[in-house]
Amino acid sequence: MSTKPHDQFAKQFLEELLAPLGEVRTNQEVRDETRFVDVLFTPAPQAHDLNLGLLGRIALMNTALLEPFRNQPSATEIRNCFLKLFAVIANAQRKAKREKRRLAEDGLARLWIISPSVSETLLVNFEFKLDLENWPSGVYIFQKGFRGAIVAVNELPVTAETLWLRILGRGETQRQAVSELLALPESNSLRQNTLRLITNWRIISIQQTDNLTEDDRELIMNLSQAYQQWEETTIQQGVQQERRQVVENLLRYRFGSVDEEMSRVVDSLLRLSPEDFTPLCLQLTREELLSMF
Repeated sequence: MSTKPHDQFAKQFLEELLAPLGEVRTNQEVRDETRFVDVLFTPAPQAHDLNLGLLGRIALMNTALLEPFRNQPSATEIRNCFLKLFAVIANAQRKAKREKRRLAEDGLARLWIISPSVSETLLVNFEFKLDLENWPSGVYIFQKGFRGAIVAVNELPVTAETLWLRILGRGETQRQAVSELLALPESNSLRQNTLRLITNWRIISIQQTDNLTEDDRELIMNLSQAYQQWEETTIQQGVQQERRQVVENLLRYRFGSVDEEMSRVVDSLLRLSPEDFTPLCLQLTREELLSMF
């Protein structure tokens, strides 16, 4: 029971006015259902952007609730996302109160709804608006105090900055992003990790073919190009590894071991065909090989 005079008066006042119109319950406990945030991210104190572009900027602002949708969310789904945000903020505020510290407004969590597209009706109904001075096209900000935004993936500019969000799009938007992903240098760790993730996901999905929806099939189709390139690269790497093993075995047969100097010779020999490198390994002395390569 509240002990604050205003609260107590307000409850009694509203009860008195509303009682003739229906049932009024004061101090009624409300048990909300358990809610799960798709991705709740809290940046480390010293974290810095690892070339994630717009996604990195979003994540590093402060705690972020990321809610990606395969199809445009309904009004109810958007409201449910905000309920999750408010629950996260309330938990943070209770924790700060227990620890007797002040929680700044700018430190509160933010909600980022990621949608493949956003209709004009939805934008109007929720009053999402562009803020082109601070954010690129496609990022619509909700009223400031609510700390939420929706990202229309298909409206994002086609740049390296938005690549990692556009991969979550649909149709041509997603296919274009996958092509850009494949065009990144093979040494790019984000590229390799993403391709590995796509491959694992696709293998698992293919095993569940009977349960795939049309959305699932579209996603598999869009990601197939990435999977095929990964498969081809893996095969090539396997062949190259087998050839390296053959060369090293030949050199061990001749010289007993492959030290650091001979390892550099191996790299050079691998540029030759098996017909060319085999006689060299079997006929030349160690000194001749080192001199040649």
